Amino acid sequence: MALRVTIVRHGDTFEPGVAPRRIGARTDLPLVASGRAQAQALGAAFAAGGQRFDRALTAPLARSRETLALILAAQAAPPPVETADWLTEIDHGPDEDMPESAVLARIGAAAIEAWDHAAHAPDGWSVDPAQRVAGWKALWASGSGNILLVTSNGAARFALLSDAGLHEQAAPLLTLKLRTGAFGTIVRDAGGLRLGDWNRRP
Repeated sequence: MALRVTIVRHGDTFEPGVAPRRIGARTDLPLVASGRAQAQALGAAFAAGGQRFDRALTAPLARSRETLALILAAQAAPPPVETADWLTEIDHGPDEDMPESAVLARIGAAAIEAWDHAAHAPDGWSVDPAQRVAGWKALWASGSGNILLVTSNGAARFALLSDAGLHEQAAPLLTLKLRTGAFGTIVRDAGGLRLGDWNRRP
């Protein structure tokens, strides 16, 4: 039986025009109005496309939980919500809650590029790649059905690195990142794991 996983990055946590900061596990921001609109647009798009979710997983912080709740509000019969600690956001160490300009000044553009293209964590960040990859591998082996999952950019990228076949399929991507309010899909069928959409907004 096939397994389909829709991976969503939470919606915006900064108002338009506000300089973004590197927020992670220690900065529990709610969604702003544009982030709520992104989540509602995702919910409407999934429902219009006939998506009916059997399971719903979320990272622990408010921005992920709120995004998931708004998406599920468009489902006729939403599944119960499960909180998954392995999806928790990364800790940016000395860069946590700092403006991007300050982060760039501390670690340099090459370090940010290595993070966005290969998930190589900059010095001082707490990521635990092994735990994250193990969580994704367990999900791929978890049976069949249609799963909706909401998490952060830092956790989502390890889905693409958790399987050699997926990693190869992801090679043409310009980045491992998901934008806020964007999603990707991964399907497991008799042929293995297959990457569908990535970094797509409705």
